[in-house]
Amino acid sequence: MANSNYSEDDIRSLDWKEHIRLRPGMYIGKLGDGSSLDDGIYILLKEIIDNSIDEFVMGVGKQIDLTITDHKVIVRDYGRGIPLGKVIDCVSKINTGGKYDSKAFQKSVGLNGVGTKAVNALSASFKVQSFRDGRTKVAEFSRGELTQEFKEEATTQKNGTCITFIPDDQIFRNFRYIHEFMENMLWNYAFLNAGLTIQLNGEKFASQRGLYDLLDRKTDETIRYPIIHLKGDDIEIAMTHNSQYGEEYYSFVNGQHTTQGGTHQAAFREAVVKTIREYYKKDFDASDIRASIVAAISIRIQEPVFESQTKTKLGSINAAPEGPSIRNWINDFLKKELDNYLHKHADAADALLKRILQSERERKEIAGIKKLANERAKKAALHNKKLRDCKVHLADEKHVRRFDTTLFITEGDSASGSITKSRDVETQAVFSLKGKPLNCFSLTKKIVYENEEFNLLQHALNIEDGIENLRYNNIVIATDADVDGMHIRLLMMTFFLQFFPDIVKAGHVYILQTPLFRVRNKKETIYCYSEQERKNALDKLGQKSEITRFKGLGEISPEEFELFIGKDIRIDPVIIPKDQKMQQLLEYYMGKNTPARQEFIVKNLRFEKEEIVAELPEIAGELAD
Repeated sequence: MANSNYSEDDIRSLDWKEHIRLRPGMYIGKLGDGSSLDDGIYILLKEIIDNSIDEFVMGVGKQIDLTITDHKVIVRDYGRGIPLGKVIDCVSKINTGGKYDSKAFQKSVGLNGVGTKAVNALSASFKVQSFRDGRTKVAEFSRGELTQEFKEEATTQKNGTCITFIPDDQIFRNFRYIHEFMENMLWNYAFLNAGLTIQLNGEKFASQRGLYDLLDRKTDETIRYPIIHLKGDDIEIAMTHNSQYGEEYYSFVNGQHTTQGGTHQAAFREAVVKTIREYYKKDFDASDIRASIVAAISIRIQEPVFESQTKTKLGSINAAPEGPSIRNWINDFLKKELDNYLHKHADAADALLKRILQSERERKEIAGIKKLANERAKKAALHNKKLRDCKVHLADEKHVRRFDTTLFITEGDSASGSITKSRDVETQAVFSLKGKPLNCFSLTKKIVYENEEFNLLQHALNIEDGIENLRYNNIVIATDADVDGMHIRLLMMTFFLQFFPDIVKAGHVYILQTPLFRVRNKKETIYCYSEQERKNALDKLGQKSEITRFKGLGEISPEEFELFIGKDIRIDPVIIPKDQKMQQLLEYYMGKNTPARQEFIVKNLRFEKEEIVAELPEIAGELAD
């Protein structure tokens, strides 16, 4: 019931740091523990680097040095340095900065003076030091509060700014920086800023060919024609087609990686279809043209409008306040440059046409099956217990994806029952598998519609027409910590890598880590995720403590499960190693059985050796089926 004594005393004004700490999601998106590409600790890092990038764009500071040890981050650039008299204001006064004058920072990433302040407020320790014309100024903060201000001193160091921070563990629980995610972020900065050198703990990131290098890194020998690289004023595009299913895009605005796309990415997808139809003078289906495309687009515009402070989706309609629409600008650019390229490179035009015709044949081949499968899926949805959806989707007919939504893919009724009872019904959904899925390695997409389990999962995720409509931001494979569970993990990852690799590459697929042991005495209970953690727990609680070995998710009570899928959830992202070819990876694990793979399984599974050896022949045989 509402407070009947509502008065002036109930009205509260927060200062800048209190508001950021109370509502961090408004400034850095989701918090997370570092297991997702878009977790807050990476946004903190990005906010600081963005300022250094803006200095480079302005023509000063060709190097950025990063040092990350444990939880401590140091970012040193060699730009102009913050004016010494404004060092404290620039990191602690909201809406204070040097980017409001559009002439000085016309096409900057950060324009609202919030980013660095958010990092300051959300850090247990924050230190800023500016070097400028032989003088330096230092200030230190804790959770946004100034703790120490030093007087200006003489220095021999080069101009620039050095920011040191430690994310607050009161906000970011059990966080970790995953090297692959940081590496991906820094490579993107290098690709977008030719001539810039970034160093992370001594590892060098630099590019001379821009988006061409990005696509070269993201593709392999399966591309159908050499990468097309087009550059114009404030626009750069690279594209090719490969042999995988799906569409794969990397889009950027003013150096910001727009992971959720936006108006520029939509304009590019539309312009590619229009240009190719006009070039071949054939009204190809848009899906056939874009099938298997891998493309990158980078634009620089004035005063970009993003859909959130984390800047992951562009909302701007125009390229400048009085300029052309982004849609027309990109369409005109592609119509001229891509058309010219195809006229000059007949081999590439030939290969592209063959890929389009192949996609057309495949689409028509499964058209009938697809129609029947879709009808089956709609009927099944009315009385299907395989998917227990979350409330945010049940209440939203458009099923717009939110960053905090999760789908757990479970094995069997007992495991799905435990998770269903303990989940957060607002944002967490459960999809229950029936037995072991089919090994779909080397099969065509026709199987997705013929196999009821795969078809229903595809519809639950809403990915039939690409991942832009993906309903859940996090797809978590939750299987038992035993041999069968590991096998199901492999089969599910094969499904995603074979038919929807862009979901994995975009960082949406995870493995749920559940405890192997429970160690407890009369006073305390510790859940252990490894043999070492079990030993540590025994050392702490005593060697006579009760030990329970969990062999299946169904053995864990719903009350306990709440601890493992709540705010302290442990999930490992599925990351494809940068030097690993996708086809080779799938062939090794899911192709015909080999002694080499048997040896790998024996050496790498985390179970008692005798248990592995006893069940190995069965696993190896099933993997080969």
